[in-house]
Amino acid sequence: MKKLRAGVIGLGSMGANHARVLGKMNGVDLVAIADSANFTRNEIPNRLILHSVEDVIAKGVDYCVVAIPTAFHEEVSVKLIESGIHVLIEKPLAHNTESAMRIASAARKAGVVAGVGHIERYNAAIKQARIRIENGDLGEIYQIGTRRVGPFPARIADVGVVMDLCTHDIDLTSWLGDATYDNVTSRARALSGRSHEDLVVVVATLKNGIIVSHLVNWISPQKERNIVVTGEKGTFIIDTLSTDLTFCENGRVAVTQEPLALLKGVSQGDIITFAFDKPEPLFVEHVNFRDALLGKSSELVTLDQALRTVKIAEAVITSYNSQEMVKL
Repeated sequence: MKKLRAGVIGLGSMGANHARVLGKMNGVDLVAIADSANFTRNEIPNRLILHSVEDVIAKGVDYCVVAIPTAFHEEVSVKLIESGIHVLIEKPLAHNTESAMRIASAARKAGVVAGVGHIERYNAAIKQARIRIENGDLGEIYQIGTRRVGPFPARIADVGVVMDLCTHDIDLTSWLGDATYDNVTSRARALSGRSHEDLVVVVATLKNGIIVSHLVNWISPQKERNIVVTGEKGTFIIDTLSTDLTFCENGRVAVTQEPLALLKGVSQGDIITFAFDKPEPLFVEHVNFRDALLGKSSELVTLDQALRTVKIAEAVITSYNSQEMVKL
């Protein structure tokens, strides 16, 4: 069977990783990579490196990854889409709602397959948690809290933590909670001398009543990526850095020793860290996109889903600027 011809636009950190994965994908030939900054990577043959989107289009690619700064997503993605090329766009879809809507409209008009690289969806711990939540292992979900903190990444210059980091948490929370956001309230600060925020706290409610909180920053020396999902039967603790999923079960055994009862609560249950396969999320993302192009069953983050995430992120920004709750 003829291999799919793939390209990558952008050779920064994520673009290089996309190129690495595409270079070893079954059924795919990586034939072109373009970067306007003329980056080179030792692990990538120079023959693949071009200078413009037009150069990549001229190579006759079937699909292309867009891994450039968010502000340029619309310009580059629409050029590819209008050339009939399928696109996988790094998250967030765009820097604002209007731009995201134009990309989605162009993709619908051209009839191309388009997805957005919300890579955390393909983290094995997240997928395991979603399967178990759908299976009723936690019962009714009451609360989802996320903590995504770490040092400032010098490679991010065009957006703040809301659009860059918090969009992960917004997407994952909607996915795990099986509902979109009803309202958001946020507070933020810019502490690094940039115009964009580097610290944000969000409190929100999903349309099904789940209470949500997000703590996100670029000012912490340690890197953490945790999600805690609390339901009527216990709590899931998801660590997407280590790809671990731990279940803290509500117990039926009373704690009779009074000091321990005060410490642990009125009951104690089992604590289980599940064992499961942990493939690289970026590889799984690409397998799903390849399969979508081949007409097979796949799990893509659609443009409509990614557009909703951008809208919610904008509401977070509006809330901290206005110091008021924003109803969605």
